[in-house]
Formats: sequence, C-alpha cells, structure tokens
Amino acid sequence: MFQRREQKFGEKPRDEFESKLLDLARISHTRAGGKKMRFRAVIITGNKKGKVGLGIAKGADVQLAVEKATRLSKKYLMEVPIVEETIPHEVSAKFGAAKILLRPQRKGRGLVAGGTVRVVCTLAGIKNISSKTLGSTGNKINNARATMSALKKLKYAASRT
Repeated sequence: MFQRREQKFGEKPRDEFESKLLDLARISHTRAGGKKMRFRAVIITGNKKGKVGLGIAKGADVQLAVEKATRLSKKYLMEVPIVEETIPHEVSAKFGAAKILLRPQRKGRGLVAGGTVRVVCTLAGIKNISSKTLGSTGNKINNARATMSALKKLKYAASRT
C-alpha cells in the first residue's frame, strides 16, 4: 500500500551527481583596512549520463566556497548529446584565450583529452573523444568554460556509420 523509504535519521539521500574540484585558489585584495582573504572554488558536476555543469564561487573559507560552487554547478546543468558513447560531430569553441577542439572517435578509442577537458567529458559521460587545447593558456576556468561552450554547440545529427 504505502512504500516507505529506508533512510536513517540524519543521513542524506544518495545524490545521482558526481562532483570534482577542478581548481581551488586563495584570493586576496588589499584595501585601506588591510588584506582581505577569500577562496575561489571551481567545481564540475555530472551524472555520467549526459548532464554536466560548471560552478565557480568565492567564500570566506574553503568549505563555503566548495559548497557554493557545487550548488551553482547543479543549478546550471546542461544536456550533452551523446551518440554511441561519443559526440555527434566535430565542434570547437573559444572563451578568452582558451580554444578547444573536440572530435568524435570510434568505439574503443578512449578519452584522448588532457586536464580540464578530460574532467568535463568524463563527468558528462563521453567515453570516446579526441580533443586538442589550442593556444597557450593554462587557465583552468577558461579551458572549462570553452569546453562547456563547445558541448553546448553540439546538436543531434544522423548517426554515423
């Protein structure tokens, strides 16, 4: 008749999303009263089934920044079209100085991507992809935003043969 959830008191329900801390930086600026220290966290969240989000937040301590960034990344989730464990077509995007090129790969080729692009694609659920970071930026935030922009440009196409 009634279904009851087996959950212990004080235990949070299991979240379907997986989060990864991409970058954590100590930010400080000087005012007349002295230096003000804060922390900036960059979090990528995904369910490995086609949904991925990016969250960037600052906080007075590390824990606050991470929680806020996680909340933002879940708020701004986007759907990624995945066809046979890869993307439907080649796509490139630019954000700031970061340029990203994403290419579909056949099954079994694996995730040929480095750093930031690898994290985003893994959490999105893309298993076979080839990527190239063009330009010479080491800025993880711009690389992540360029990757998200490239994934946003994807459209479902006729299946490849």
